[in-house]
Amino acid sequence: MRKLLLVALAATALAPSIAGAQTAGEVRRDQREVRHDQREVNRDLARGDYQEAREDARETRRDQRETTRDWRDYRQTHRGVYHRPAYVAPRGYRYRQVAVGTTLNRAFWGSRYRIGNYNTYRLPYPGRNRMYVRHGHDVLLINARNGRVIRVYNRFFW
Repeated sequence: MRKLLLVALAATALAPSIAGAQTAGEVRRDQREVRHDQREVNRDLARGDYQEAREDARETRRDQRETTRDWRDYRQTHRGVYHRPAYVAPRGYRYRQVAVGTTLNRAFWGSRYRIGNYNTYRLPYPGRNRMYVRHGHDVLLINARNGRVIRVYNRFFW
């Protein structure tokens, strides 16, 4: 009887954390909603309806914060997904923090560093002629034509 009570107690303690994790489909829908909200803001600005654009921009920011919060919750509950082997920089180079606008040497965006399945890490669709690469514990979204950094996700991997 005591074991049964302990199991029931453990199940009730874990239930909220399990129920809070979003599926990959829900994350994609949230990201799609944020993009749709941003298009509405742009349409309102093009029409000159600044009051409506301000309200839509507020809603977009709220949706973005919620999506980020959901992603952080997922990351905390699925730590093993974000734990990768030690990073080894290309020969002759070492890790150095990178900022948006920096152009990476081609050695840093070879197949060894490329993140092929961005859905595994719940990263948004990179877009055409863009790709994600690992750089230390960071993930960089780069332009696949010239290696210019578009976005930096600092301390992405554990």
